[in-house]
Amino acid sequence: MRFLKGHGTENDFVILPDHDGELELSASFVAAICDRRAGIGADGVLRVVRTKLCPEVSDLAGEAEWFMDYRNADGGIAEMCGNGTRVFARHLVDAGLAQPGEFAVATRGGIRRVSLDVTGDVTVDMGLPVVHGRSVTTVAGQEYEGLHVDMGNPHLACAIGDPVVQLDLTHQPGFDPSVFPSGVNVELFNAVGPARAVMRVYERGSAETRACGTGAVATAVAAAALSGETTGSWTIEVQGGTLTVTLTADTSYLAGPAVIVAAGELMLAE
Repeated sequence: MRFLKGHGTENDFVILPDHDGELELSASFVAAICDRRAGIGADGVLRVVRTKLCPEVSDLAGEAEWFMDYRNADGGIAEMCGNGTRVFARHLVDAGLAQPGEFAVATRGGIRRVSLDVTGDVTVDMGLPVVHGRSVTTVAGQEYEGLHVDMGNPHLACAIGDPVVQLDLTHQPGFDPSVFPSGVNVELFNAVGPARAVMRVYERGSAETRACGTGAVATAVAAAALSGETTGSWTIEVQGGTLTVTLTADTSYLAGPAVIVAAGELMLAE
């Protein structure tokens, strides 16, 4: 089985080209691929398949030729992945499956429009964030309050006074299962300027990752709320680099680097 490896600000993914929809990915197989010692190692898997061949999203085939079938590192199916979409778009262009410029990608969270510029950065239209109110998380016995933000997947973005670099995120932060019955991505951030934040994230199904695109947007939404704003551009510093989030009245945009670093043959058996 052919694979590629790519990352966006060190949020890394194994890409599986499956243009004709022939692969059946079990959760255990995805987890084996993502294992950093016994597999390739990644935060998730991106299966590249024609939208028209996937019943769950075939109604989007008229808008996007390619479907990003995203799986978390534990094998769980996820609705959306911001950095994954950017890496997916980079692969499509590099492989000659899409033309540079602007085009659409189908996801379980709906259509996402992407664009590639001359610097190599990839921007994705992430859609309009939906704020559902406030909730709390617990990290190493400390409780933090944050915003519940829906980015096509669930987020709890918490502005905290403690330095995020000192947090222990080796375990799943606590959360209210009545608010997040399917789990939640938890972002903890320090606002370090009028339009800048330093963020760490614990992703459901993947543990702590070095970046999270949807989480960066959720963090920008929460950072903007601190100053009573809903629009503008924010710089989000993650462990793997820097992302730019632009909030408008109608949507949000995530921009940053996305690169393909390797390709080869996968020897693991399904």
